[in-house]
Amino acid sequence: MGAANDDDEEREFGDERSDVAGRGPQPPSTKSSPADASVVFSPELLGMYYARLFPYHLLCSWLSYDPSAANPANGGGGASKKRAPSSSSSSTFPRREFSMTIESQPGNEVYIRYQSFLGQDDLAAAVTKRRPTKIDIGAVFNHPPKDNKSLPPGKLQTRERELVFDIDLTDYDGVRYCGCEGAKICRKCWTFMGMAVEVMDEGLRKDFGFEHMAWFYSGRRGVHCWVCDDKARKLSNEARTAVATYFEVNLGSEKNQNFHLSSPLHPMLSRAYKILEPQFVSCVLPKEGHGLLATPASYLKLLGTLPECANPVASKLGEKWQSPRDNSTPTEKWNELKTALTAFVGKRGNAKAAKNLSNVDRVQIEHWPVETVFKHTYPRLDINVSKMQNHLLKSPFCVHPKTGRVCVPIEVANVESFDPFEVPTLSQLMNELDEYEARADKDEGVVYDWQKTSLKGPFEHFQKKFLTPLLNEERRMRREERERRAAVVGDF
Repeated sequence: MGAANDDDEEREFGDERSDVAGRGPQPPSTKSSPADASVVFSPELLGMYYARLFPYHLLCSWLSYDPSAANPANGGGGASKKRAPSSSSSSTFPRREFSMTIESQPGNEVYIRYQSFLGQDDLAAAVTKRRPTKIDIGAVFNHPPKDNKSLPPGKLQTRERELVFDIDLTDYDGVRYCGCEGAKICRKCWTFMGMAVEVMDEGLRKDFGFEHMAWFYSGRRGVHCWVCDDKARKLSNEARTAVATYFEVNLGSEKNQNFHLSSPLHPMLSRAYKILEPQFVSCVLPKEGHGLLATPASYLKLLGTLPECANPVASKLGEKWQSPRDNSTPTEKWNELKTALTAFVGKRGNAKAAKNLSNVDRVQIEHWPVETVFKHTYPRLDINVSKMQNHLLKSPFCVHPKTGRVCVPIEVANVESFDPFEVPTLSQLMNELDEYEARADKDEGVVYDWQKTSLKGPFEHFQKKFLTPLLNEERRMRREERERRAAVVGDF
């Protein structure tokens, strides 16, 4: 049986790996023990995380879309005491597909498909027993996925699924001049993820009217977005494809770096440019970032990407910037370049503007700054993740086995300050639990173990800013539907 790839952030429906559960490891002790900070991931640490810190109630309340779970006081986590009711009052959760990647022996992984659970206790029991190194979440089906073998072929059909997006830093390798590539990341290249979140979140809200979106760190080198509005969950595969391709921009390829935006520029792209250009200037141009205008070699290379018809501008600025007397900063060089291009096409009534430019030439020159910013910063979507209802995506709140870091929620309003290297690891969390237990001034308001750790902030923010408003909206929609039906039958 083939091993699951740790680096995969999603699984395709119809994956040929086994959907037969192997015998999982025995449940771990729920008692914490001193953790070696140098060990970022181990079955023992993972077992303690699932037993004490995993927020089963948050996940189950969300995926069941059950308005009765909207009370922020019921924020439970861990397979332990004082939790919400054990089963969902909604018929949605039991029809939700989960998959699990289990390492039954070191180096021997088993991938289990078509798992479904009646509610929180059922899920918690399976997770704490099997200790999966990865949990994926799929669609809601017309029948519980665990019954798939007893159903006639073709009878198990998807009914709904959140609209999801996956953005990974490996797709930025061609513009990561910080020295990172593949799975390696640093704070310099992580800024691309913050830019992507801002552009996508703004577009989904303003252009499609979506309101309930949750962003998560993937645990290693990317971010995931879950759009949870009722209308998003009901989208057909064709509609999902349309939404995803709406955000797609052809940025060229390694063999063909030339691409040109259509004119006039689409309003969505104009808005994206306004978001991205200031961060391009602060994070990509200077030496402290990716150095695109920081050295003679880098700025001459960038000038070389100007349209051929703008060669006079490239020659003049290249000569000026190489002069010993020039001490302009990368930001000043960028502004000077944009001003020179505007004057060259005659946008400011310059009498020395080129007279022999065609309309095509003028558009290419005018769009060059936008295209340059987009080549380096525009979101690169794994579009196949978004197209199909039956695509599985890594569960929030689980732990990445390569880093030991938790897939925590990201606050969009503070995305620029999100630091993936500050996300807690399993060993850090276990030490935080021990430190809390040793304290004399324990917080009497703490009910769940995750509230004793640095997970408290992101988990509570997720609950208050995303989950509670989402479930309140579900309650409002159900009330209006009841009133509508009452009006039809005259039952006032």
